[in-house]
Amino acid sequence: MSKTIIPDGYKCKMSLYDTQKAIAKVKRFFQDELAKSLNLMRVSAPLFVTKDSGVNDNLNGTERPVEFDIREDGSYAQVVHSLAKWKRVALKKYDIYVGKGIYTDMNAIRRDEDMDNLHSIYVDQWDWERVIIAEDRNIGFLKEIVNKIVGVICDTKDYINSEYCLLNTSLSRDVSFITSQELEDMYPSLTPKEREDAYLKEHRTAFIMQIGGTLRSGQKHDGRAPDYDDWSLNGDIFFWNETLGCAFEISSMGIRVDPESLDRQLTLSGCDYRRGYPFHKALLNNELPLSIGGGIGQSRLCMLLLEKAHIGEVQVSIWDKDTEEACKKAGIILL
Repeated sequence: MSKTIIPDGYKCKMSLYDTQKAIAKVKRFFQDELAKSLNLMRVSAPLFVTKDSGVNDNLNGTERPVEFDIREDGSYAQVVHSLAKWKRVALKKYDIYVGKGIYTDMNAIRRDEDMDNLHSIYVDQWDWERVIIAEDRNIGFLKEIVNKIVGVICDTKDYINSEYCLLNTSLSRDVSFITSQELEDMYPSLTPKEREDAYLKEHRTAFIMQIGGTLRSGQKHDGRAPDYDDWSLNGDIFFWNETLGCAFEISSMGIRVDPESLDRQLTLSGCDYRRGYPFHKALLNNELPLSIGGGIGQSRLCMLLLEKAHIGEVQVSIWDKDTEEACKKAGIILL
């Protein structure tokens, strides 16, 4: 069931025509600046991968991928959930050197996604990945990359605000770094989402680190697949969203697993069967480059910078009747 919330007094500041032009401006400016900041080149990416490759992202392990058979040979393919693992294979294929990386448009279908202001069954993001060396696998390097990405987002905000005087989005470049365990210790009686809201309301921009493992409470802050991020070297970038009055996740990213952390996390997650997949075999055999990478939501970024209340104002998807009726009543036009 829809969980759409309409902020009191919300009124869209832009026409549909101007919104489409602004979306194009945000995307062009951001991806060009991101590529320069992280030394990335653009590559083509798949919409689907073979079922038995082990390359698809299984997210929290409960989501069902969209799957279909291929008439030519009877094999099965899955529409990607993300390109978290595929990008690492691509780094090797393109023989990318240390300090350089790739980025691409990622389009996915997540049919089990809850529908609310921020979530859709259609996902669009910039997926990026960069080759590193073993000495880069540390918190300091992770923070350095996070600060660069936040800087590009804030630069994009400054640019789009200069293009449209009716926009007055305010973002902080000062990133507050905190681990998920520190956040739980700070707000033990709150849910993970409530902790994010409470922290971001005060700190405005934050990187919540070390997501995927079990906290001292016995719970997880959020789920992470065991075979792309190193749970001790990952996190999510959040901004405070003034329009919605809540913490707003814009990116999930991290330093990727090496053979040792993959081995450990597969066992902890009860996923040892994945060791037989081609991707996992290659990684465990040190045949793939070490890397850092993540995804940055395209519609999320446009929604934040254009001060939209619903993600359907900046992307085309399918919505349930409750969402459609709530938005229509509030004068929100879903694309």
